[in-house]
Amino acid sequence: MQDIELQDLDTGKIKNWRSIVTLLVFVITNIIVLFPFRVPIYLPRPLSNAVLDALSYLRVISPREIHSHHGYPNGCNEQVKLYTRLSFPMNFVTAPLIADLFLLAILAIGRTEVYAGTIGSDGISPIDIMAFFITLAYIAISIDASGLIRYLAFKVLQKGGQVGHRLFFYLYLFFFCLGSFIGNDPIILSGTAFLAYMTRVSSNIIHPRAWIHTQFAIANIASAILVSSNPTNLVLAGAFRIKFIIYTANMIVPVVVTAIILFPFLLYIVFADESLIPFSIKMHELSEEAKARKPVNPNIPHARGNAEENEKELHANDEQGKLLSLEEIMNPFLDRGGATFGAVVMTATLVTLLALNATAQAKSEHPVYWVTLPAAFVMFCWDVSFGWYHRHNTREIARNGRQEVENARAEREHREEEARRVAQEEGGQAVELDDITVSGAILAHTESMVGDDDRRTNPTDETTFVPDSPSPSFRQIVPLESSVAMLVPRDDQLEVSRAATSGVSTLDEKKKQGSDSRLPNENPSGTKSSGEIDEERRTFSERVKIQPEAGRATLVSLAKNSYRWSQETFPTVTAVLWHLPFALVPFAFAMFVLVQGLVTKGWVAVFAYGWDHWVNKTGTIGAIGGMGFLSVILCNFAGTNIGTTILLSRVIQSWQTIHEYNNIPISDRTFWGTVYSMALGVNYGAFSTAFSASLAGLLWRDILARKHIRVRRLDFASVNLPIIAIAMAVGCAVLVGEVYIIRGTGEYHL
Repeated sequence: MQDIELQDLDTGKIKNWRSIVTLLVFVITNIIVLFPFRVPIYLPRPLSNAVLDALSYLRVISPREIHSHHGYPNGCNEQVKLYTRLSFPMNFVTAPLIADLFLLAILAIGRTEVYAGTIGSDGISPIDIMAFFITLAYIAISIDASGLIRYLAFKVLQKGGQVGHRLFFYLYLFFFCLGSFIGNDPIILSGTAFLAYMTRVSSNIIHPRAWIHTQFAIANIASAILVSSNPTNLVLAGAFRIKFIIYTANMIVPVVVTAIILFPFLLYIVFADESLIPFSIKMHELSEEAKARKPVNPNIPHARGNAEENEKELHANDEQGKLLSLEEIMNPFLDRGGATFGAVVMTATLVTLLALNATAQAKSEHPVYWVTLPAAFVMFCWDVSFGWYHRHNTREIARNGRQEVENARAEREHREEEARRVAQEEGGQAVELDDITVSGAILAHTESMVGDDDRRTNPTDETTFVPDSPSPSFRQIVPLESSVAMLVPRDDQLEVSRAATSGVSTLDEKKKQGSDSRLPNENPSGTKSSGEIDEERRTFSERVKIQPEAGRATLVSLAKNSYRWSQETFPTVTAVLWHLPFALVPFAFAMFVLVQGLVTKGWVAVFAYGWDHWVNKTGTIGAIGGMGFLSVILCNFAGTNIGTTILLSRVIQSWQTIHEYNNIPISDRTFWGTVYSMALGVNYGAFSTAFSASLAGLLWRDILARKHIRVRRLDFASVNLPIIAIAMAVGCAVLVGEVYIIRGTGEYHL
C-alpha cells in the first residue's frame, strides 16, 4: 500500500491551466475513439511527386509513369490538379498517441506519467499485461486457425438439427463454454463468420439479428470468468492484487446465473419472432459431390480457387452464393494435430497460471507472462514445423488456386470487352481502343494480387495512411476474419496500395463505369463521339500511375512476395500473426499514460471524492449498483472497456487512499462489491450501445460487413439495450447476495 499512499490527493491542482487542458484532451480523445474520422491533408503536387521520385530512386516503390498533362474536362477546379489529397485517420490508435505527444509538448505530463503508463505503478504493470495478453492470444488464435472452433460449431449444428430453439440453445451453450476457456476474440473471429454463413443458407431465417447479437453478448459475458480471457480482467487483478483463482471464485456465480437467466429472456422476449428464431429451420442441402470433396485449409491463399471469388464478388446473396456458404460450414477443415496440440498447450498454460498465481507470495511473485511466453513459443514452433513439413502441398494448392482465379478473371474481362465491342459495332461506329480499354489487361493482372477489400475504387489523388499497418497488397488472402491488426477499424484501413494500385483504382473506376453503368456523357445507344473519346483520353492521361517495372525489384515488391511466400509455406503462422491484436498495445499504453496524467493533475482525486460521497449515501448496494452502471456507461465514452478499467481502477485506488488518510476503514463487503461490480460492468459493457465500447465490437462489426451483413449504430444500440439491462441487473443482484453471504462488515484486506 506504500505506493498508493504516496498518491497526491490535492484537488487544488485542477485549477492549473495544464490540469484543465489535460482533462479536455482526455475527453476529446475519447470522443474521437467513439467517432473516428479522417483529416484531409493537401500537399502540392510537385512535393508529392518529388517524394514518390525519391522513394522510387531508393527502390522503395516502382517508378511512376508520367503522361502528358492536360487540363481537366468540363472546367474542373484547378485546385484538384495542383494538390494531392492525403487522409490521416483519427481513431483509437492515433488519437491517444497524438494526445500524449501534445501533453508532453506543453509539459502537462512528463517522465513520471510515461513511466507509470508503460512500466507501471500502484500494482498495474502495463508492459507485463500486454506481454501476457499477446502471448496467450497467440495460443488461442492458433487453436482457431486449426479450424477447431468452426468444426465444433458444425458438430453443434448437427446435434441441434433443424429444431430452431434447440439449435439456438446449443449454440448459446457452446459459445459460453468455449468463451470462458479461450476468451472472446477467437469466438468473434470464427463464430461470427459461422453464424453469418448459417443464417444465409437458411431459407426461413429472415434476419440474422438474434443469432449474431446473442453470440456477441454471450462471448463477452463468458470472458468475465477467467482473468486470462480479457485484458480488462488483467488490469483489474493487477490493480487490487487479486489471485487468479480468487477472482474466478468470486465471478463465476454472477456470470453463470446471468447466462442462465438471460437465455429465456432472449428467446421469449427480445427475439420472440419466428422470422428470427424459427421453430423449424429449413436449410439447403449439400450435394453428395460437395460432401465427398476434401476440405481445404482456409489459411492457404486461394485455397478454394474461383469459388471464393464467386462468393465474394458475383454470388454474394443468390442461390449459388448460398451453396458456397453451405459448403463452408457443412464441410469444415480441421487440422486435428494442431487443434489437439493447441488445446493441450492452452490447458497446461491456464492450469500452470492458476497454480503458480495461487501459491506465489506477494513479494516473490513473478510476471505472469513468464508462463505464457514459453507456451506461445512452443505453439509457434509447432506451427512453423507443421507448415514446413507440408510446404510442398500448401504451395501447390495456392498455386493452382491462384491460377484458377486469374483464369476466371481474365475470362470475365474478355467477356466484358466482347460485350462492349459488340455494343459499339451494333451502334454503327467502330471505336478504337483507348487507354482505358488497353489498361484492362493490367487491371486483370493486378486484381489477382490485391484482395477483395483492396479493390475498392478510390481517387488517384487520395492516399490513406494507417500507422503500423502493412500495405493492403499484403492483405490479399488473409484467411481468418480480421482482429485489431484486426483491431484497426475497417474504415481506417488502407484502401489503395501505394506500391501498385494507386493508379489501378482509377482504372477500376473507369472499368466499372464502362461495364456497369454508362458514362455521364455516353449516348444511350452505347456509342461515343470522337470528341467524347478524346475527352476521356485527356482525363485518363493526366493521371499519374505507379506501375511495377518488369525486372526491377523494389522494397514493396520484395515485401509482398515475402508475405505471399510466408502464406503459402507457413499458412497457420502467417494467419495467426496477422490476427494478433497488436493495435491494442499502443492504444493501451497511450490510455495508461493519459489516465496517469489525470492522477497527477488531481482529477482522479476529484472523482474519488465524488465516489466516496456516493458510497456514504447509498452503502454497499449503492456501491455495487453505481459502479456497475458507471462502468457500462464509461465503456461507451471513455476509450473502450480497457480505458474504462484503467480509469476506474485509479479512482478506486484513490478512494482507498482517502480512507486511509482519514483512518476510516472501508468495509470488506463494500470494497470487494465495488471491485467485482466493475469487473461485471467492463466485461458486459462491451455489448451496450457503441461498437467502440470494446475492440471486439469493432472486429465483430467488420467481420459481419465482409459477410454482407451491415449493422448500423442505432440498430446495435437498440438491440443491445434490453440485453445489457437484464444482464447487469441479474449480475449485480447476484453479486449483492454473494457479498452479503460471504463477506462481513470488517475492514477489507488485499
